[in-house]
Amino acid sequence: MPGKHQHFQEPEVGCCGKYFLFSFNIVFWFSVFLGLIFFLELTTGILAFVFKDWIRDQLNLFINNNVKAYRDDIDLQNLIDFAQEYEDVLNTQCGYDIRLKLELEQQGSIHTKGCVGQFEKWLQDNLIIVAGVFVGIALLQVLPQPACPAPCP
Repeated sequence: MPGKHQHFQEPEVGCCGKYFLFSFNIVFWFSVFLGLIFFLELTTGILAFVFKDWIRDQLNLFINNNVKAYRDDIDLQNLIDFAQEYEDVLNTQCGYDIRLKLELEQQGSIHTKGCVGQFEKWLQDNLIIVAGVFVGIALLQVLPQPACPAPCP
């Protein structure tokens, strides 16, 4: 009929249908973000391997700048003190005329490796553990989780 509009009734979705669509939507977006995080981790790992010399230089620059500002910030002082105690780099490059002695004689008085050298040594010593942690996290993100065979508590 002219002048009359035909109105359609809204499609009705039952209660179970709404929950199904909601659950599917949540799982979908969770999977998308988990995949995005996984590929960001993978990309970061590859870039860190490729640009390891640049990262070492930046780490040296960062540590040198923070050591120069050691007295300015109490939190920075605490962080540097903790790192030195944990990594056995106390008394590096210090002492009166200590650097004039041979390195073998220095080792009894001071630690001759700096923070970056100690950190690199720690990474090399624990490379399998560090790589295993990263691979384990990646596998947890990629592999599907088993469903509960019985109703979950």
